[in-house]
Amino acid sequence: MDQNRNIGGTFRTVLSRPDEIMLAAGASGELLAARLRVALAACLFLLPVTNALTGGLPGESVIGFGGAAFVNIFALLWLRLARRPRHYRWLPFATAAFDVTATTVVLALLGAQYLPAALNSMVVWCCYVLAILMTALRSDGRITVFAGALALVQYGMLIAMVFLTASADQLLSPEYGAVTPGSQIQRLILLALTTALTATIVYRMQRLVQMSGIDGLTGLPNRTWLLHRMPWLLEAAHEQGRSLSLALIDLDHFKAINTDLGHRVGDRVLCHVAAVLQDALNESEWLVRLGGEELVLVMPLPVGAAWERMEVLRQRAAAHPFHPGTPRGEPIRITVSVGVAASPHDGHDTSQLLGRADRRLKHAKRGGRNRVVARDE
Repeated sequence: MDQNRNIGGTFRTVLSRPDEIMLAAGASGELLAARLRVALAACLFLLPVTNALTGGLPGESVIGFGGAAFVNIFALLWLRLARRPRHYRWLPFATAAFDVTATTVVLALLGAQYLPAALNSMVVWCCYVLAILMTALRSDGRITVFAGALALVQYGMLIAMVFLTASADQLLSPEYGAVTPGSQIQRLILLALTTALTATIVYRMQRLVQMSGIDGLTGLPNRTWLLHRMPWLLEAAHEQGRSLSLALIDLDHFKAINTDLGHRVGDRVLCHVAAVLQDALNESEWLVRLGGEELVLVMPLPVGAAWERMEVLRQRAAAHPFHPGTPRGEPIRITVSVGVAASPHDGHDTSQLLGRADRRLKHAKRGGRNRVVARDE
């Protein structure tokens, strides 16, 4: 039962939309895949040349040259689009579909010239495997499953068409051997196994990246997550004409807590404050542990509304003291100081916003702590 549940959970994870870190990795992976496709497409010209030099059928060489030219043209187009991945979110699915469909088209053209070549051309058929394996570079299991399913459907339809239209004599060839149902079923199984293996690799990559984006102490997203997530949020806010605010939160007198009560209690205090704040957030707000006792709250609000929001959260933190849980342990009142910065007024990227918020946080500290500063003083 537990094993089935784990398998089901893994399958749902593979088919779910990746988080922003994985999408960012997938965007760079799509560019890498596009560059690799250009290199492989150029190498495709070697296949018809080799076929012609080794006495292959002239028609196959012509189809090979035509197919290589077609793939090269589109490979250059995909490379150009891949340089702006955030503007073409559909691109990974389109390129995966192209890689698979181009293989099917070449096999169909070979079959029109010489029927056994449609199903027994191992060199061209291996392009299905390459197309599926290349989806691992996108770090998105949905693309892998999509490409694998498309290859199975298209190649399965090709098999059905050949066996429905060809006689037994037409399926025998001295160059390609006999085309048999058993061998074609084996190829379909290999495509399915390749898809499953590639999806497993993607899942493993997702888990490793996910672990790198989560703070081990608080369970909050960490600096890595923030640095990958913020560019997407800033771009979306800019396109929609909205503001995006970032609040840098620092626990007051946290070093004294660590010194007087020990680091274990300090860790519990940090987790307590993170939980108090997290429980009050809505779905459009993200709380991140930046490092040490510093937290960051990202809000889709202009600076004035963000200041009001942080005032409410600051008061909430002060109203929920930390209880050490020991017989003589008195509740500890925890307060926070906050610096707020907003895009586009205070900056257009994560570094600029963090720098402005940090300066305002220092103003809050110098002003007596337990306060929110949203403008330069």
